[in-house]
Amino acid sequence: MGIRDVAAAAGVAIGTVSNYLNHPDRVSLDKARRIQQAIDQLGFVPSHAGRQLRSGVSSVIGYIAPDVSNPHFAEIAESVERRASERGVSVFLANSHRSREREDAYLAVFEQHRVQGLLVSSHEPIEERLAQVRRRGTPSVLVGQRALNSDQPSVSLDDVSGGRQAMTHLLEIGCRRVALVGGPLGIPQVADRLAGASDVVRASGKAMLEVIDMPERTVRGGHQVGAALLARAPEARPQGIFAANDLLALGILQALVLGGVDVPGEIAIVGYDDNEFAEASLIPLTTVSGRHDGYGSAVVDLLFDAIEGVRIDEVHRVFDPELVVRASTRVAG
Repeated sequence: MGIRDVAAAAGVAIGTVSNYLNHPDRVSLDKARRIQQAIDQLGFVPSHAGRQLRSGVSSVIGYIAPDVSNPHFAEIAESVERRASERGVSVFLANSHRSREREDAYLAVFEQHRVQGLLVSSHEPIEERLAQVRRRGTPSVLVGQRALNSDQPSVSLDDVSGGRQAMTHLLEIGCRRVALVGGPLGIPQVADRLAGASDVVRASGKAMLEVIDMPERTVRGGHQVGAALLARAPEARPQGIFAANDLLALGILQALVLGGVDVPGEIAIVGYDDNEFAEASLIPLTTVSGRHDGYGSAVVDLLFDAIEGVRIDEVHRVFDPELVVRASTRVAG
């Protein structure tokens, strides 16, 4: 079954059906209604393969995320899909599981399938690899990390500012033994959060910062950190903890509370991202929020500027995070 059958059933020319599928604005409302009725009656499913062969590209963009089980990345993917749909394209989502090998494999697959462009969120240096793909004709946007190269568009948060806000808050509520938990410390986002937090501690001259390297930024990783802290004498534990993301913070919080620690009376905890579980936790989590209504739109719009060859005045778009204070750092009364 093909468009010839649809045209016959609708009583229109084959070219009119083709226009309806590819350029619906060129078809009158009456003919569009008849064609859609014929499609529904016949169960016709249009094939985009021919269109892709003619144009050389598909009506798809690819998004490579490091961990779609993390609500933070799931929220970004949802906002990206919403904006892409408004612009008439579909999004194919790939989960790299924080693996460089999987990232490279997905980049190759997307390039072979001639996607219009790529959105890539990575925790490792990847700009050189994206430059190779760009030189072969597929533009990209680096998501969640500010690009170093002026030719590589990127959308990110000001993580140095986020780290400053988190640590300033802990010092303001009286914490003097403070810890940053996260890793690997070579990841730009984690390094920036540590830099911001360290600046605040250094400038205060009245606090001591401990860095706890936990590469697994998950609830399970938080449980491991919490267990290690519980094994210390109370006076050797930090009074305030800044975790590199909310999942890690929530795991630490759970382990400490189950171990009999008063949060925030004995240890105050701050997370990062403001994911959907932060506010819903038994003890709502203070966190640095990266949520912005325009984030997903900015990512997609910047990619389309690159696809369409539009001159981009602001190649690196940086959003400001905001501290959200909840019960994990605020003693009632």
